[in-house]
Amino acid sequence: MENKTFYIETYGCQMNVNDSEVVAAIMKTAGYRLTERMTEADMIFINTCSIRENAEQRVWGRLDVFRLEKRRNPGLLVGVLGCMAERLKKQFLEKGIVDMVVGPDAYRELPLLVAEAEAGQKGINVLLSCEETYADISPVRMDKNGVSAFVSIMRGCNNMCAYCVVPYTRGAERSRHPESILREIRELFAQGYREVTLLGQNVNSYSWASDAVNLNFAQLLEQVAQINPLLRVRFATSHPKDMSDELLFTMAKYPNICRHIHLPVQSGSTRMLELMNRKYTREIYLERIAKIREILPDTAISTDIIAGFCTESLDDHNDTLSLMKEVGFDQAFMFQYSERPNTKAARHLKDDVPPEEKTRCLNEIIALHNKLSLQANKKEIGQQREVLVEGLSKRSDEALFGRTSQNKVVIFPKKDYRIGDYVQVRIERCSSATLFGVPLD
Repeated sequence: MENKTFYIETYGCQMNVNDSEVVAAIMKTAGYRLTERMTEADMIFINTCSIRENAEQRVWGRLDVFRLEKRRNPGLLVGVLGCMAERLKKQFLEKGIVDMVVGPDAYRELPLLVAEAEAGQKGINVLLSCEETYADISPVRMDKNGVSAFVSIMRGCNNMCAYCVVPYTRGAERSRHPESILREIRELFAQGYREVTLLGQNVNSYSWASDAVNLNFAQLLEQVAQINPLLRVRFATSHPKDMSDELLFTMAKYPNICRHIHLPVQSGSTRMLELMNRKYTREIYLERIAKIREILPDTAISTDIIAGFCTESLDDHNDTLSLMKEVGFDQAFMFQYSERPNTKAARHLKDDVPPEEKTRCLNEIIALHNKLSLQANKKEIGQQREVLVEGLSKRSDEALFGRTSQNKVVIFPKKDYRIGDYVQVRIERCSSATLFGVPLD
């Protein structure tokens, strides 16, 4: 394996980014070297996501690119990792160019699977685990800024939302030992990182119980916040049915816990929420929003919305639009429904909303969100916000960008500030996606 290199491409959510960092750590420990250039690699790993169809289509397209690279370099190995590997093992092996198919709970086996592939066999392990959390592995940080890091606190999901493939591709929910989480975050802070995002499919249901330690998510979050007041703490994703008052009061207690909550609603219609198996109603969701506003009045709220789920009517769609107006989301991730194989919806519900209707509804949702986001950002004008500097602005080397506690991007003059600094900025203007300001110190 001397001087052998590997290259990783990652698709999908933040949890996949963290998984790729775990893979990099395992491979480097085994003696392989990470490269950022595909053309230099002895092996290519593509870390996949099955949550949405467009993410899967991008992966199939990239495999065609890797096929061309393999013609140039016949010794190149190609490995498919993650959720698609677990779900589509046979199809990948039929592609011919794929040498390894590795599920999200089998990354420890990668060095062995690489050796099998080098020997001319297919390296395959897609078994799911009820225990694996990779708690003892310190991920190799693949971010560019050295300021913000993702930290996985749990894996899998028990919610069984009708549209979601995650419980089938990532298995049952299991929480990571809290001390391993705290140790990783302390190490990150010592290395200069100033922001961590705690990751889980449903962080609110984090739970660790042993003879020595008994923690829920609010208690874990408090311990993370206590590591250092200069460490910003974020988390994703929350489930409305598990968003407790205890968590909100914990956030209010610590200024370094960011004033931003991502709370996916998916639909504003109670009928649709029941079909989706979300386990809350429109009224319960709005009650949780009201409680957030009461306890944390300066908190930004973002969400996920699905357009065109099975049997969705115009009334259901209008319920979503009215809920968006009532909440006034600061940010939103908006998608057309795409049926995922083997989910409850695929097995029991008909995907009967015409594609053109899905597109029309999604466009209405996006247009309304852009309007609401601009309104929310206009309220920031004149405010003084603390911004954590993350890098240079994409449009000018004379400007920096960073984010507020509310997760809003701010562009401001560079001056003598450095990446990782906290800067007090007065907001002077905005677009629907970005704030612009001037530093005050």
